[in-house]
Amino acid sequence: MRLRSLLRQDLYKESPSAAVLIPQPQPSMTQPVAPEKACFILNPKSGVRSAVSVPDLIAEHLDTARWEAELIPTQYAGHATELARQAAAAGARLVVAVGGDGTVNEVARGLKGTNTALGILPKGSGNGLARHLGIPMALPQALALLNQPTFHRIDSCSINGHPFFCTAGIGFDGLVSSVFALSTKRGLSSYVQLVVREFRNFKAEAATVSINGRDLSSDFFVVAFANASQYGNNAYIAPMANIQDGLMDVCLIRHVGVAEAIQLGYGLMTKQIAHSHLAEFHTCATVRVHCEVPQYYHADGEPMGQATEFEVQIEPQSLEVIASLEAKA
Repeated sequence: MRLRSLLRQDLYKESPSAAVLIPQPQPSMTQPVAPEKACFILNPKSGVRSAVSVPDLIAEHLDTARWEAELIPTQYAGHATELARQAAAAGARLVVAVGGDGTVNEVARGLKGTNTALGILPKGSGNGLARHLGIPMALPQALALLNQPTFHRIDSCSINGHPFFCTAGIGFDGLVSSVFALSTKRGLSSYVQLVVREFRNFKAEAATVSINGRDLSSDFFVVAFANASQYGNNAYIAPMANIQDGLMDVCLIRHVGVAEAIQLGYGLMTKQIAHSHLAEFHTCATVRVHCEVPQYYHADGEPMGQATEFEVQIEPQSLEVIASLEAKA
């Protein structure tokens, strides 16, 4: 179906809250199948330093014989979830998150349990889920993946009712997420500086992890829950994680000093954490954690506040995605 109108690029720049309709070609007598609806949900604050025009890229690289596209910028926190739900209810086959991990999480929340697939154009600083799914970081190549889509169903998880699709965590990474959210600086170097600064004053607290019928008690530096393999920026907290197996990988890291923290950092960036004596791994479908004092926690890098009781669960095969996933045994 041909779109009725096209908002010009200069109008988009003047009114970022307006939806941008991507032009469609005139129907051809040799085109037997109508294009399916694809809604692109853009976080205007992601990748703001990039000179790349997303509407121009979509117009240039998206196969309009395959997709009838609409681009809608978000206006406030949580808006992407609302837009994704509306698009799914309206019959869109595909909703594409254009942004970072926070935008991807919001869009995926709105699509979980539907027959509408999630696509990703990565424009964030970490892009954890996009990297795990094999989505190219270059936007033209990411659009090419949408043009010849391979659909997969993946698991999703929740921590205290908050959905996550990549990772969640309690302890030091929860604290770092909370502090990073307040920072005006983004990027890997800013994140590393923040980690070093916060590590100096962080104290591991007593907690009990109830998993697979066992209670594991210790002073934990991090309790991480991995649906996917990495936090983002190719920092692998659970290199063996399989996003389609119906199980989450739980990584327990007890109190560490400076030397051990350096080893952990190296292990994250080289995938060697899977073989480190500093990290203990379990797989499960549900896990509970009791902390003696309130702990910061995050879901997909977004801070969720503090709590003393945590319940983490997995929902197998609950989200459809377009991805380039390698088969795992």
